Amino acid sequence: MDGYKTPLYERHLQLKAKIAPFAGWLMPIQYTSILEEHRWTRTQCSLFDTCHMGEILISGSLNESGLDKVVTMNLKDLPIGRCAYGFMLNERGGIIDDLIVYKLAEDKWMLVVNAGPLEKDVAHLKKHIKTGLKNVSSETAKLDLQGPFSREILKQWVTSKGLDKLKYYHFSHFPLLGKQTLISRTGYTGELGFEFYVPASKAEDLWELFLSDKRVKPAGLGARDTLRLEMGYPLYGQDLTEDTTPLEAGLSRFVDFNKDFIGKDALLKQKKVGITKRLVGFVADTRRAPRHGYKIWADNQEVGLITSGSFAPSLGKGIGMGYVNTEYAKAGQQIVIGDGRVEIKAVIAKRPFYKGGSLHIG
Repeated sequence: MDGYKTPLYERHLQLKAKIAPFAGWLMPIQYTSILEEHRWTRTQCSLFDTCHMGEILISGSLNESGLDKVVTMNLKDLPIGRCAYGFMLNERGGIIDDLIVYKLAEDKWMLVVNAGPLEKDVAHLKKHIKTGLKNVSSETAKLDLQGPFSREILKQWVTSKGLDKLKYYHFSHFPLLGKQTLISRTGYTGELGFEFYVPASKAEDLWELFLSDKRVKPAGLGARDTLRLEMGYPLYGQDLTEDTTPLEAGLSRFVDFNKDFIGKDALLKQKKVGITKRLVGFVADTRRAPRHGYKIWADNQEVGLITSGSFAPSLGKGIGMGYVNTEYAKAGQQIVIGDGRVEIKAVIAKRPFYKGGSLHIG
């Protein structure tokens, strides 16, 4: 197999992980089973290798750097120690990438972007950022500790009282492995969790430290996908692309129309004219997993296409997301999903599908 390897690649092989290409990287899909890793994350604590994600540092104030015009979210009122989710758009309003921006200081920012569009992201930023820009992805490792016991477990090594006060989408630096480490209370699972940014040379040490606690087990991208789907979190490259806009994806709350940004004119025009398709979630009436690319039918006509689908271990049913014609986007709409051979009955449902997570504990 060809692809980039994270600093933890050899550790995954030692743990007999199933490895497969993802966004140009050789990543662990599962160690035991996706179902087991999913359930362990929901009830205990799992460790994920997310070193494939990209990190980009930008220096300069919000206006001097030009960052404010490149992203859609409100950064003007963002305090130091907070992070915000939003988008980089093209002139058509299409999503170049979804990302999280960390405010490290008044004149220093970190962008955490997806692995697949990293090169595209950097090229786009270089066109518009007027001050310093540094892609530190290759020298940065990122690990995720996710699950209801993640904070209790982490407190063995991070004794600062500030950890208890760390709120959702807040971050700070804490001593860990003898070094000040950026820890953010963020994640992609719907559970209480933390993300860690360390030098790539420290990735193995941090990995082994966390796994020294028997309550922590490694989890792969398979469980990460089922966990995020149960929460209705979109995945770039499937649910979000350059051919979809935040309005069509139902994510306009992450767009600040009170400022100027690339793609704003296109979105305003789309708001005025109206969208013709919308990203929706659905729940099947069986355990059968809907698949990416399946067609969506209603009233004996094709009305949309599935972008993500899976069996939901926490619900015992198939779930997914896809774009449908807006007139069929209301919750409760009966649909049929299939590919000509498979036919699954389902209903449009509000997200998140799973509501029992520990995400907002404390």
